[in-house]
Amino acid sequence: MNSQHKKLAVLTSGGDAPGMNAALRSIVRVGVGHGLEIIAIRRGFKGLLLDEFMPLGPRDVSNIIQRGGTIIKTARSEEFKTPAGLQKAKENLERNKIEGLILIGGDGTFRGGGELAKVWPGQIIGVPGTIDNDVWGTAFTIGFDTAVNTAMEGIDKIRDTAESHERFFLVEVMGRHSGFIALEVGIASGAEEILMPEQRFEIREICDRLCRGRARGKASSIMVVAEGQETGGAMRIAKEMQRLSQIESRVVILGHLQRGGQPTAKDRVLATKLGAHAVEMFIRGAGQIMVGEVGGQLCTTPLEETWTKRKELDPFLLTLHPLLSS
Repeated sequence: MNSQHKKLAVLTSGGDAPGMNAALRSIVRVGVGHGLEIIAIRRGFKGLLLDEFMPLGPRDVSNIIQRGGTIIKTARSEEFKTPAGLQKAKENLERNKIEGLILIGGDGTFRGGGELAKVWPGQIIGVPGTIDNDVWGTAFTIGFDTAVNTAMEGIDKIRDTAESHERFFLVEVMGRHSGFIALEVGIASGAEEILMPEQRFEIREICDRLCRGRARGKASSIMVVAEGQETGGAMRIAKEMQRLSQIESRVVILGHLQRGGQPTAKDRVLATKLGAHAVEMFIRGAGQIMVGEVGGQLCTTPLEETWTKRKELDPFLLTLHPLLSS
């Protein structure tokens, strides 16, 4: 395919993730290097409907590889999900002569891309950018490593206070529907308990384990809780623990702190590779796919599989944690 004068658009959608800017930088510079015209769509699908198209060149993405967030902004759009919204998106893409669209985001973003593909014939390519790491088709998503490191640094500081005051702390991390952040940061920070949406648990059993630990001389403990716990999150769990066993604890909710900050080297390199691979797939004529990395190798996955298949937590870490926390 002759890439000269072809227009490739890119947008970031859904929650921001550290490394999105690194992916954008890679898409622009690799795309321009192949003779493409790169068009940024500001504010995600909302900007697609509002016709917020702007060309980007190599100098426009200078000094952004180290920045968190996304310089082209992100937003959610309920209108985009409607038939009228999809038709408007199609018309704007066609009027701007866009032949391919790179979506940087998570499974919700890719679902939107799947719906758009039903009315627009252009090439749609997903780049997995979400701190949750819950997208099928890639070992890691852009932003996950940074979010884990941010949460780990926070928990390390909390543990100092927990030990000084001989207290139990519940630390709530992001992950409404998945426990990838909770599991990884729990292992990395030596948490005594890790509570995730994928696993059922009994608060009474947790209280019993904490009490047994205290009897063995374990005066403080850290519990990592994914925000999506059906019991209502860390605040409710703490109240229930106190009701059942008189265990008093403190709660820290890290919240959106995990989304921001400078991306780690791992996230910058992953984002750069995936951005470049997305451009290469466009040049080869591929569409309705997501690029990813599995086993250290770049790969592609049908876009639909990114939300119809469920990514599982690391079974080895799940087995290992009870032994480490004893």
